[in-house]
Amino acid sequence: MMNGYVLAIDQGTTGSTVLLFNRRGQLCGRAYSEFPQYYPQPGWVEHDADELWRITLQVIQQALEQGNVQPAQVHCIGIANQRETSLLWQRATGKPVARAIVWQDRRTARLCDELKQEGLEPLWQQKTGLMIDPYFSATKLHWLLDQNVLLRRQAVDGELAFGTIDSWLLWQLSGGQCHATDYSNASRTLLYNIRQLDWDDEILQRLDIPRALLPEVKPSSGFFAETDPSVFFGQRVPIAGIAGDQQAALFGQACYGEGLAKNTYGTGSFLLMNTGETAVFSQQRLLTTIAWGVGDSPVEYALEGSIFVTGAAIQWLRDGLGLIVSARETEQMARELESNDDVYFVPALAGLGAPHWDPYARGLIVGLTRGTTRQHMVRSALESIAFQVCDVVSAMMRESGVSLKELRADGGAVGNRFLMQFQSDLLGVPVEVPVVTETTALGAAYLAGLAVGFWKSREELYARWQLAQRYEPQMAPPQAQQLQQRWQQALTLSKGWANPVGR
Repeated sequence: MMNGYVLAIDQGTTGSTVLLFNRRGQLCGRAYSEFPQYYPQPGWVEHDADELWRITLQVIQQALEQGNVQPAQVHCIGIANQRETSLLWQRATGKPVARAIVWQDRRTARLCDELKQEGLEPLWQQKTGLMIDPYFSATKLHWLLDQNVLLRRQAVDGELAFGTIDSWLLWQLSGGQCHATDYSNASRTLLYNIRQLDWDDEILQRLDIPRALLPEVKPSSGFFAETDPSVFFGQRVPIAGIAGDQQAALFGQACYGEGLAKNTYGTGSFLLMNTGETAVFSQQRLLTTIAWGVGDSPVEYALEGSIFVTGAAIQWLRDGLGLIVSARETEQMARELESNDDVYFVPALAGLGAPHWDPYARGLIVGLTRGTTRQHMVRSALESIAFQVCDVVSAMMRESGVSLKELRADGGAVGNRFLMQFQSDLLGVPVEVPVVTETTALGAAYLAGLAVGFWKSREELYARWQLAQRYEPQMAPPQAQQLQQRWQQALTLSKGWANPVGR
């Protein structure tokens, strides 16, 4: 056991990462690959699930080779995944019936409006902890079934399987033997009653979704299935941990106590606060979500603020506008300016998430002059990440009545020192970056390792958390407040832009 490894799959929105951790929680092997994004119509975002699976399998092999680890040395597998992304496939063939609809997709905005007009949101929020929004899986699944009468008939007959991407990877790794998900991913579908821990029949009936489609829901840390030897290099390896990427990051950041919080700076940004065994239902338009279930212990909950576009804005500067070649350039470019010169970028490229929840908001850049340069565009994109996080922190503090003392940060953008310092300046509290910043994968590994005894307890894992860098506030509070006031003005201008009712 001491010489073995836990393999963690971090299947994100823009790429798949596979990491190998040893008994001491040290990173021993890593591989990553991006995969294509598809945008068939404005506001639509899709993934090819077969393509995603092939790339994930390739990355698993590359990580093993990079770490010089034999498949037989892998004791267990953990999976963390982009949440809410929705997929239907044929049980008999394992083939998707269509591309996966990504969490960023806004095609069901009108249906969500109808559900809200029916007055369903307060009740559904009390059941699921979520807002009615295209972000979540429920209306995506309804839309998929509505595209073809045959699909709906097959769904009723149990011939189709629905899943978020964790379920898809589990199905593939097990050779089609296991159709399941965990508590955390189920709680992101808008179909799961987080009080009763069961799929909600009333919501299923309103959306005309058959129960036969849905996966079994299991603890996040526990046995799911073994790998099919024909898929996993001749080995049967327990798949023993699954969690949505943000809940996995909360676990990897060792936020096991009530009131501990983290923010992940990825494609989007997601701030989660552990609320223990109590589900705190929000009045500030935050989400109540299941954090995880560990074995037979009671499930634990979290408050969450979900921001749709943060790192994706940097990717857009690179791929959409061609202003940068690499995200690594952005720190130096931002530092070339003494200030933002009153240029603000609201990256509502997929609407606005928490605490605004406006699917009709659209991206906006204001304050442009003849003196505006690409450095201003880059700096405004970085600053927009920190501004959005502040909006969520403010709502969370109002909700909980607890002042934030520090923020644990992880994800790809924590290497950007300009962003981390600006975040600390705006919040007025320290921002802490751990030694292992890929905490999503680490959390998936921890959940799997706990289930098979690779690690003995959460206390052991908590003791392994190590600080790499701490950013202290340096900006005068009045200056930070002024910047946030201007941000709020820009934010207001972006809201409702694409709503045809308001035109």
